Amino acid sequence: MTAVEEVVSNTPVASFVVVDAGQDNCYSTTGGAISCSSAPTGQDGDYVGPQPSYTDNGDETVTDNNTGLMWSAVTINDVTFTDGDSVAAASSHAGYIDWRVPTIKELYSLIDFSGSTGMSENDAVPYIDTGYFDMEFFSTGTRYIDAQYLTSTAYVGTVFDGQAAFFGVNFIDGRIKGYPQSGAWNLRLVRGSEAFENSFADNGDNTITDSATGLQWMQRDSSSFAGTAGSQGDGRVDWREALAWCEGVSDASRSDWRLPNAKELQSIVDYSRAPDISGTPAIDPLFEVVTMLDPDGNTNYPFYWSSTTHLDGPIAGDHAIYVAFGEAQGRFNVVTQAIGVGEELLDVHGAGAQRSDPKSGNIGDYPDYFGPQGDVRYVYNYARCVRTPG
Repeated sequence: MTAVEEVVSNTPVASFVVVDAGQDNCYSTTGGAISCSSAPTGQDGDYVGPQPSYTDNGDETVTDNNTGLMWSAVTINDVTFTDGDSVAAASSHAGYIDWRVPTIKELYSLIDFSGSTGMSENDAVPYIDTGYFDMEFFSTGTRYIDAQYLTSTAYVGTVFDGQAAFFGVNFIDGRIKGYPQSGAWNLRLVRGSEAFENSFADNGDNTITDSATGLQWMQRDSSSFAGTAGSQGDGRVDWREALAWCEGVSDASRSDWRLPNAKELQSIVDYSRAPDISGTPAIDPLFEVVTMLDPDGNTNYPFYWSSTTHLDGPIAGDHAIYVAFGEAQGRFNVVTQAIGVGEELLDVHGAGAQRSDPKSGNIGDYPDYFGPQGDVRYVYNYARCVRTPG
């Protein structure tokens, strides 16, 4: 699709629908679904966006009625990034010969955060509508969560020890990460015109409108409201503070701001940028982004909270999703696979990754390092609010 170029009265006609993240429930900060009336307000379950709408075409293809894209309902296993285009070009699935590898924003449009990672294949609820799409586990993996799907979006930086990477979506653990191009991954083919292109306009009042999605964003982040955005006094906020700040802030004479859900927040990532290549965060330079020091004292750019709870880990619901607009770092030893304090701090998943942090905690206990690649966890991240003009 071609992005709409004109903004009229700051109420654009969207050319790409950011489909609702799929979270109908609200969650406490310590985990567990609770009534939205008694939960921290402003979270994903408090707002209803455009709903998923699919058509099963009866030939192992599915049409997304929001984006207009047609998807293969079935998975191709063990495809490398290098071979993806040729595998797609050789496919005549359902009689079509114009299949291609999806971009990261196209593939992420299918994610559904009513999913839950669970603790095994037996209790995992995939982050995709399995009424329309199959959900294959990675056939050569050793963990049940190895269900990473290939995209055509290469990371312009590198991960781990200088490895070329692409951004993929894991529909079992609900994340975007940069994965090595040398590996073999799952592939879900797509056909149709490339569906997403941002079209940002600076409105001259500290707001930015994306006429591709119809959303209006705060140009500044919570660091510009130091002293009012949270308990740390510098704009860093835990998840509850991020929700409350966006619900209560007045900016550009508007008070209907909210914390974006995961899919809205990911929609403004610019995957052509990475700190070690462009010297910028992975976002259009129209947006103001605070710099920060990473645990080694080097300049990086922050993680930004979404309103979406991540039903992941042993206490499902005590984490919330963020998007890394700077390097998605971890302490990880590539040789020994060791993680944590004492190991090298690396960009393990790329600027533009989507992971999650605990919703709350004692700031003195963070940063710490968690998971197979020693992901850095800050808990006090930053916020950028959004609104839907109307």
